[in-house]
Amino acid sequence: MPRSKYNPTAEQRPASRDLRVLRQLFSFLRPYRGALLGAAIALLIAAAAVLGFGIVLQRVVDHGLSSGSGAALNQALLLFLLVVTVMAASVAARVYLVTWIGERVVADMRKAVFARVLKLEPAFFEVTRTGEVISRLTTDTSLLQVVVGSTLAIAVRNALLISGGLVMLTLTSGKLALLVLLGVPVAVIPLWLLGHRVRRLSRNSQDRIADIGAFVDEVLYGIRTVQAFCHEAIDCARYGQQVESAFQAAIARTRVSALLTATVMLFTFVAVSIVLWVGGHDVLAGRISGGQLSAFVFYALLVAGSVGALSEVAGDLLRAAGATERLLELLNTEPAIAAPATAVALPEPAHGEVQLHQVTFRYPSRPDSPALSELSLNLQPGQKVALVGPSGAGKSTVLQLLLRFYDPDAGLIRFDGVDIRQADPQQLRQRMALVPQDPVIFGADAWENIRYGFSGVSDADVRRAAEAAHAAEFLDQLPQGFDTFLGERGIRLSGGQRQRIAIARAILRDPAVLLLDEATSSLDAESERLVQAALEQLMQQRTTLIIAHRLATVRKVDRILVLDHGRIVASGRHDELVAENGLYARLAALQFRDTPQPQAVEAMP
Repeated sequence: MPRSKYNPTAEQRPASRDLRVLRQLFSFLRPYRGALLGAAIALLIAAAAVLGFGIVLQRVVDHGLSSGSGAALNQALLLFLLVVTVMAASVAARVYLVTWIGERVVADMRKAVFARVLKLEPAFFEVTRTGEVISRLTTDTSLLQVVVGSTLAIAVRNALLISGGLVMLTLTSGKLALLVLLGVPVAVIPLWLLGHRVRRLSRNSQDRIADIGAFVDEVLYGIRTVQAFCHEAIDCARYGQQVESAFQAAIARTRVSALLTATVMLFTFVAVSIVLWVGGHDVLAGRISGGQLSAFVFYALLVAGSVGALSEVAGDLLRAAGATERLLELLNTEPAIAAPATAVALPEPAHGEVQLHQVTFRYPSRPDSPALSELSLNLQPGQKVALVGPSGAGKSTVLQLLLRFYDPDAGLIRFDGVDIRQADPQQLRQRMALVPQDPVIFGADAWENIRYGFSGVSDADVRRAAEAAHAAEFLDQLPQGFDTFLGERGIRLSGGQRQRIAIARAILRDPAVLLLDEATSSLDAESERLVQAALEQLMQQRTTLIIAHRLATVRKVDRILVLDHGRIVASGRHDELVAENGLYARLAALQFRDTPQPQAVEAMP
């Protein structure tokens, strides 16, 4: 099977070999240049204050202690307190500003990535798990916040202390500074050798965490099915396997990170020990003073500690690079379904004329089997057409192409005479209303669920739509009426109640084209009778495309199209199609066998 263009496999993911991927964060940092400047100044002052301790230490030893002067000692200690005060104030400013920047940048990135995800077409989510996306928006951004809000500043601080410390070492004793410089490459080599491996393992660890999120999302979404089939033990075992896989990935990363830190620190402090041995003999020989050696040791320890801290921070930065890659993959994914640069405006007011001409389509996840093959269909304004046929015939695919969730591989789709690929998808969808077989109810109250997509609609309009859909009668009986929280995915409602809320949404939208996908399939007989009356009024003077499995519900539509394997194999009214003794007649015989012949009903889905 050809690989889908939406499949973000590990082999296809761009993988940088170093930390340069973090440069792409600069676009998010740019709006906060003032805060960055303030943080940089505070960082420089704090680093300078730390470096100033060496000078203060030398002054305390050579002028305060060695001279035996109490005044000189007091003066040196006052200088010490001044440096401490400056350092404390600058560190406080740096911590606040850097943390603020980190939180602000991650908030902006979360919003940008989520906005991009909402623009991606359903084909993307056929091959990308929802849990994977959630993991990137939560776990990865949290890791990035820690890095931008603290780790990056610590890395810069240690880099400044290393460079400043080396300068002060050279000024204090050139001979000893040369020994330190010879030891620095020894500490840097393992950082360079192990750094790439840490980054690769960090990316793998983040992917395993995403696997856990995807699995949990899937299981909890289907919790009723899980419990109905007594699948709890199996899912617990599978979850345990995924957790163990994530644990092993994290331990592999930690093992290399620990080795990296230990190696760098060992080599660095061995070098410092050598410097102390040489410097101590120089003091005994009178070549340098005790104060100079004390200052030198302070700077050597400062450089060594900073190198060690930098190596440890490098692991976090490499983890952030992996997280940034995963976020940028989403942010840089261009939606395949988007408005063209010069979109053609759809006619106002909308007429509801729909044309499909020789349309062929394959789902990205099933590229070898066409869902539709050279299908042509014309719907005149106000016409009511039903699509019937066996499961997998392509009925729902027609609705998804009309809503432009996908673009056809071949052929043309027009809405009111305009090629929908030349129109703005939002403008197109605003002219349609979909009542699906499995309606989606959001974790909110009834007001918000019914006015979904129409924030400016009044409560009175919402109530009228609910009454027309016969939803007000059960909503008023809820504990807080329309203000009652309906539960995540509408878990507090029955299937028929969810269906009537979906119908109320469609009534409120007042569309030019109404798309009904088994809109009464979840209703009991009494609810179906009530909703059919509402739909009969809703379908008046608007184009309606109906998907129906229960053929008794489409006996009075203007035209019935029979689909099989993505093609229209028959067209006509109910009695004509039954007389042809084809696929429709066989479907009708199966449905009406052993049941009384239903009375003709109105054009209901």
